[in-house]
Amino acid sequence: MLTAVLSAPVLTPTSARSAAQSIAAAPTASVIICAYTPRRWVALLAAVASVERQTQLALETIVVIDHSPELLERARATLTGARVIENEGEHGLSAARNTGLKISRAEIVAFLDDDAIAEEKWLEELCRAYKDPRVIGVGGVARPRWEADKAPPWLPQEFYWAIGCSYRGLPTRAEPIRNPIGATMSFRRTVFDQVGGFRNGLGRVGRTPLGCEETELSIRARQAYPGGVVLHVPAARVEHLVPAERASWRYFRSRCWAEGLSKAIVTDEVGPSDGLSSEWTYTLKTLPTGILRGLLDSARGDLTGLQRSSAIVAGLFITLAGYLRARAARAIAS
Repeated sequence: MLTAVLSAPVLTPTSARSAAQSIAAAPTASVIICAYTPRRWVALLAAVASVERQTQLALETIVVIDHSPELLERARATLTGARVIENEGEHGLSAARNTGLKISRAEIVAFLDDDAIAEEKWLEELCRAYKDPRVIGVGGVARPRWEADKAPPWLPQEFYWAIGCSYRGLPTRAEPIRNPIGATMSFRRTVFDQVGGFRNGLGRVGRTPLGCEETELSIRARQAYPGGVVLHVPAARVEHLVPAERASWRYFRSRCWAEGLSKAIVTDEVGPSDGLSSEWTYTLKTLPTGILRGLLDSARGDLTGLQRSSAIVAGLFITLAGYLRARAARAIAS
């Protein structure tokens, strides 16, 4: 067991100085935030401000602007406490993250979405886990912050990954996982030195809801470091904004389809055994349990339970259809 990281050290109440010394002993961390549109300006300001309030201060905050001259100029004029740079690669989240990686200097590189707000101990909790030398990456929990004030009743928590948040089925305590949630994740710098950065062709490009770039990177990292662990730390929490448009059935369908397409690319790169290792448990255990939960809720008088069960079935088949479509297209092309 990862006893060194699964139980947080208990601080005695002698003085705040002991806590400060403990934090100071933690590895240094760079925080990278990627942004692409002025429409999320207010959210970007909140994200950067949340990094500045951390109990463990970041060595640097790097804001990467993805090919938006207007946003770049505005960010450079306003975010004076951060290093604001332009994505030097192709459009998309993967290239933007890689641009930030090139100039980052810390031992740990953490990533926060531009529409996420980190709790004050977020970075401290991420870095604490690296005291165990086996840990090569650490992710946290992304809780939804609904623009519409509440979750749509038809959306099952098993599919919260479709809105960029932690979903039912993830561990509820610190445990090894295959890959972290992109909105709140970190890796040792040596991982990037060894395996390179995020793969272009995966990850969000503007408003196109592709994904799986953190999955593919995590798999490559674990293949390069036998025995290495990517750890899920629920105490490293962020709130991730869910705009009204992402809480819609239309977005749900498109995100599930894009996930299937992305999974096909990942399995081609790293093999189906690693590429689908978590999906088997999710499909055979988490989703059937969620369907049954919705049906039981419906039997108790909550008719939205049937909607959630139906959404699980639909989401599964749409994702599978996207995966099979991409696999067939790639087989024809080869």
